[in-house]
Amino acid sequence: MRFIITGRNIDITEGLKSAIEDKLGKLEKYFKPDTVVNVTLSVQKDSQKIEVTIPVKGSIIRSEQVSTDMYVSIDLVEEVIERQLKKYKTKLVNAKQSAADFSQAFIDEEFDEPETIQIVRSKRFAVKPMDPEEACLQMELLGHSFFVFRNSQTDEINVVYKRKGNNYGLIEPEC
Repeated sequence: MRFIITGRNIDITEGLKSAIEDKLGKLEKYFKPDTVVNVTLSVQKDSQKIEVTIPVKGSIIRSEQVSTDMYVSIDLVEEVIERQLKKYKTKLVNAKQSAADFSQAFIDEEFDEPETIQIVRSKRFAVKPMDPEEACLQMELLGHSFFVFRNSQTDEINVVYKRKGNNYGLIEPEC
């Protein structure tokens, strides 16, 4: 695996670099040797954040972890990515285009299958035409993290969602 390590508001020390390569190097058994791993470290006030992105054909494996200690964040991100890989192994292997980026040992390895996804509640509601700003207000009033609405300008179903840092996102369908 090739690591591309960048830092924002932090100097990448040899200790950090070796910790990243040691911890994330454990994931090497899942990938082919020429796989590129993009690692971004950033510091903001008391939070130490690591973002790891591993582009594989047809998909991206990504995790972002924040803690008060960068070494703890590195440990957390490695655990999350390994858990993601085990959870989605069957899906990735069945989608043959993605399997090419993974090692044969990983493909052949047996993991406990996660329990099937179970929908426990279904909800129906009237979709009122409104603009995205009004939808954000409605979402805040309801205390939800997302809100489905009909965009009054495009007459299509859209979703607004709350992002980190009190920002909002808008999901629009592509035609």
